[in-house]
Amino acid sequence: IKVMDIIEQKLDEIIAEYNYLMTGIEQEALTASDRYYGGVIRAGKGKFLEKMTEKLVEIAWTDVLKQNPERMKINKKKMPIGITEGYPSRISDEEIKKYVEKHRSELVYKFGTDVQVFIDGKLVLPIECKTFCENAMLKRILVDATLMKEAVGKNVYYLIQLESQLGGDYSQLNDITYGSPATHALMSHFDVELKIITLLKGERNVDRPIHKPEFFKKLEKSQLKKAVYIFADGLREYI
Repeated sequence: IKVMDIIEQKLDEIIAEYNYLMTGIEQEALTASDRYYGGVIRAGKGKFLEKMTEKLVEIAWTDVLKQNPERMKINKKKMPIGITEGYPSRISDEEIKKYVEKHRSELVYKFGTDVQVFIDGKLVLPIECKTFCENAMLKRILVDATLMKEAVGKNVYYLIQLESQLGGDYSQLNDITYGSPATHALMSHFDVELKIITLLKGERNVDRPIHKPEFFKKLEKSQLKKAVYIFADGLREYI
């Protein structure tokens, strides 16, 4: 079987899973007795997007780049980050400053992202997965990307979203995406590169949820292929 045929088959399977989810999740949410409607919808979409992202990365590594899958690990392992050198000097209360300096090694924050891809034990693709993203959410993602850079020295961070609510042309799915004014303004204040991948066409509308049949959006194979090759480009240096 040709490599491209294998890729096509795997992408067809992802689309079939997406179609199955979107046509059945509302009924599941309406009949769930132990969970709220909105919680079932959010959890179902979120879990699907994370699993789909893992599959796209695996296709990029094993089928596009033809690399040994044993070298790749994907997990959610939390990474520790401590306080910066200059932090104590900014504390005006002397007692608190003394406390911070004394307990410096204990003041640690552990964080991670939705899909963390490791090659030979090294984090190479930190990926945030969102069923939709707007600019208030993007601010937190950019902070996480900055913390990730401090923790592991990785300057490139990825956001994959089903729908976009960022404004601009992120939801138009053109060959070149120019972005939106607000998003560019936010990204300019952080010394990291954020690669944004949108899968579904059309700006997200809260009154037109895609799990309802009348507002269903088709997941195009061309967008999945675009995501695969973006991930492949990020992985290429580890061949």
